[in-house]
Amino acid sequence: MSPVGEGLRTLVERHRARDARERDARSRFLAELDRLPRPFDRDADAVHVTASAVVVGRRGTVLHRHRRLGRWLQPGGHVEPGESPPEAALRETVEETGLDVAHPEGRPRLLHLDVHPAAGEHVHLDLRFLLVAGDLDPRPSPGESPDVRWFTWEEAEAIADEALAGAFRAARDVLGERGIADDH
Repeated sequence: MSPVGEGLRTLVERHRARDARERDARSRFLAELDRLPRPFDRDADAVHVTASAVVVGRRGTVLHRHRRLGRWLQPGGHVEPGESPPEAALRETVEETGLDVAHPEGRPRLLHLDVHPAAGEHVHLDLRFLLVAGDLDPRPSPGESPDVRWFTWEEAEAIADEALAGAFRAARDVLGERGIADDH
């Protein structure tokens, strides 16, 4: 396994899953990492690693309506060559929301793991990171979904599937534990 793959495996192994769904996702992640020689390469295998973010701030969390799926989701996407998953989460969030975001306390915080089907035969092994944003309105990049907005936690949880609701619970737990400020 490559050094990148080893670092990824360590990140997933050290992550504490918070519920049965996430424990199953963690097990699948580790099994797939044993099998995948290039875990970030979406052209190498239908199963690949992606990165996304739960964006938090004074107003709650930011979601965007996914253009193809038509559902409100957290920002995220594929990890590009030469990019780490935390960098991909930052880049995708800036592209999809237009917000200035940062990792809390200046370092990446893996918040949640999920495995879910994507378009066609693809399966995403999603690493979900916590990002903080100031109190500005989203302004997505051209070509991105224009439907992006802040949701209160209650609003977000009401429209989330179980996996995303688990990520929201993890974010709220971390915010409560650490008192992470939304100003970065």
